[in-house]
Amino acid sequence: MELKRCVTEPLRKDLSINELWHGTDNGLIACWERGREVSSEVPELATRARMGQLVPLPWKGGVEKVIKTKSKMGTLRYLAMWQGLRGEPLDIDTTDEPTFQCSKFKVSVTFTNDPSKYADA
Repeated sequence: MELKRCVTEPLRKDLSINELWHGTDNGLIACWERGREVSSEVPELATRARMGQLVPLPWKGGVEKVIKTKSKMGTLRYLAMWQGLRGEPLDIDTTDEPTFQCSKFKVSVTFTNDPSKYADA
């Protein structure tokens, strides 16, 4: 399923936990919206994300140091929040597993919707 939202769309308000996290988008829109909020709350973090750093966020996918394997798995929820933090539109295909490389630590992260792939990451 493709999820797309424009950065000019207002943040949704007054949604239940069920609507936020258990709808057809599996919480990806909520993560993206939270990323947009964090962008104004922590501008330095947003700047680093815009520079291509996979900064630490509440979801698996951030890179805090160089690792020996040079690659790891992350969740699509991280990717959605990272896109919002960078001020980008939400653009995720939940059937795809995109890979991005952290500009600071040169670690590649593949983002997936399959929790078994990132559970131990």
